[in-house]
Amino acid sequence: MRCARFRPTVLSTAVLAVLALAGCAAAGPGGGDVSEEKAGRDWTSELPVNRLAPLGEGDGFVPEGGSLDPSDDVPALTGLDPELLAAVREAADAALEEDGIEAVVTSGWRSERYQRFLLDSAVEVYGSEEEAARWVSSPEDSSHVTGSAVDIGRTDAAYWFARHGARFGLCQTYANEVWHYELTVDPGGTCPEPLADASAG
Repeated sequence: MRCARFRPTVLSTAVLAVLALAGCAAAGPGGGDVSEEKAGRDWTSELPVNRLAPLGEGDGFVPEGGSLDPSDDVPALTGLDPELLAAVREAADAALEEDGIEAVVTSGWRSERYQRFLLDSAVEVYGSEEEAARWVSSPEDSSHVTGSAVDIGRTDAAYWFARHGARFGLCQTYANEVWHYELTVDPGGTCPEPLADASAG
């Protein structure tokens, strides 16, 4: 399946990129069966106006463009656990130096308000709280809200982290989210098998 691009509306394309990525992954190995129409439509036009209140940098919102250099000094990164941020920066440097792969951060620390927006929006996209929970945790359960998770892009960088992240203590948390990493083991350790999805955590 080729994932369609979202058309930007009231929200920045950064929020759209998060759920677009989830929609693309849902059709890949280990993912659910999400239709082209459901994964690629511009669902923001269907949301109530009060849910479209602008999210700001202070919420951990990723600026226009959808990604951050791991060295950026913004709340989405500075709100992360310092050890996690250091490991991500070290791994990103290694990916570039060893294989010419540029890693970016598509999401890091998020405010509870931002996480609630993503969860409510995922319910709109996937049609039920149960299916949405496979992709987006509640603010109370989200490792992004606690600053202990980071999402890595681009695709080649996410897969580089999957292969080499354990060298830095970074492990893929969910089988259906190759982009989501947490500091799970000591550097050089063996990562545990990823959970099936966020609802299994």
